[in-house]
Amino acid sequence: MVRSHHAMRAAALAGAVALALTACGSDGSSDDETPGAAGTSAAPTGGGGDGELVIGTLLPQTGSLAYLGPPEIAGVDLAVKEINDNGGINGKDVVVHHADSSDADHGDVAPQSWTDLQSKGVQAVIGAASSSVTQLVVDDITNAKVVMISPANTATSLSGYSDFYFRTAPPDTVQGSALGNLILDDGVTNLGILVFNEEYGTSLRDVVKSTVEAAGAVVTYGNKDEEFDPTSSSFADPVAGVMTSNNGGAPEAIAIIAFEQTKSIVPELVAAGYEGRIYMVDGNTADYSKDFEAGTLAAWTSQGTIPGAYPNDDFKARMLEVDPDLTDYAYGPESYDAAILIGLAALKGGGTDGATIQQNLAAVSGANGGEKCTGWKECADLVSAGKDIDYEAVSGAGPFNEDNDPSSAFIGIYEYGDDNTNTWKKAVEGSVEG
Repeated sequence: MVRSHHAMRAAALAGAVALALTACGSDGSSDDETPGAAGTSAAPTGGGGDGELVIGTLLPQTGSLAYLGPPEIAGVDLAVKEINDNGGINGKDVVVHHADSSDADHGDVAPQSWTDLQSKGVQAVIGAASSSVTQLVVDDITNAKVVMISPANTATSLSGYSDFYFRTAPPDTVQGSALGNLILDDGVTNLGILVFNEEYGTSLRDVVKSTVEAAGAVVTYGNKDEEFDPTSSSFADPVAGVMTSNNGGAPEAIAIIAFEQTKSIVPELVAAGYEGRIYMVDGNTADYSKDFEAGTLAAWTSQGTIPGAYPNDDFKARMLEVDPDLTDYAYGPESYDAAILIGLAALKGGGTDGATIQQNLAAVSGANGGEKCTGWKECADLVSAGKDIDYEAVSGAGPFNEDNDPSSAFIGIYEYGDDNTNTWKKAVEGSVEG
């Protein structure tokens, strides 16, 4: 059952819909220091040093998910700015170093970035965005007793992966169920799925498939062994396959579960004369205004899902203060929450080492109850006064459960207009049980 204060947040979202979901749980480096922060500590990785908190980010600056990097980095920078504007931690400014995670097709980048961050003595890492990239480095990071919090990982296999691994985005059980129910609510009875053969894709596909099939719909294409190679230069074969999968014809709807490959898949569907509905997910619910002719996506009543509550105008304005060039806010709130929670955990535990942060993260997220609070100053004042707190996440995520997943989360539903950009339509909320 969803905690009451998250229901209150839902009421504040125009058009928010309650959704009951259950899960047993599914995706060279650069370095920049936050302006105005103190110099980095020489403390060993995971250690507390002289009390200075050093956070590293492992977020996409290059590769197929680079469009997610700016809002995620801005979310972290905003949180660090608010902490430092209010005295920092232990009287010292929090320092953050940004490093590139790239994507799974450039698998050498994230490990090198982690090596660089480790040399700077980080006690916590925010990232990666891609579940597959996380799996390249999660063992090295968590074995070093450094906390790793992803603002965007959704692979079900990462639930409960390590005591030192957390995420502020929900597993695919939540987004998959939300997308499956959206498809069913639109009256779709047969669905084709164009999915790439990568854990993020297959994990999400499995949940969507089970959701729609449980209600009697049929998945005509995109079942096991019908995935496409994400590194392929042509997607003509999978498009041809899905276009004839419904008794020789096209299905009523197609879900595209992919990343940048979507830019090549959509023209193939146009050329094939597809006339049904299109659904997308967080990995490809992007701005296509420069990629397709006007009206392309709107003609298919295209919709997409992105985990997280849509940020309100106040939060967007605050993000724009740290990055005036932002045009997208996806996973910015989850990144902000991750940084604030790290700071609160260090404050509550009285230390900045990775082990202390890990031991206190669930408590400051509200897992044990406590006084509700929002933002750094309000929550930090309560913690400093010895109070237990229940941090009200900007993303709408609930307290961490036993698997270090959010116990509840919002999924935003977005719809494409004639300009091939998406607008927020409504939000649904689901619970995650470990």
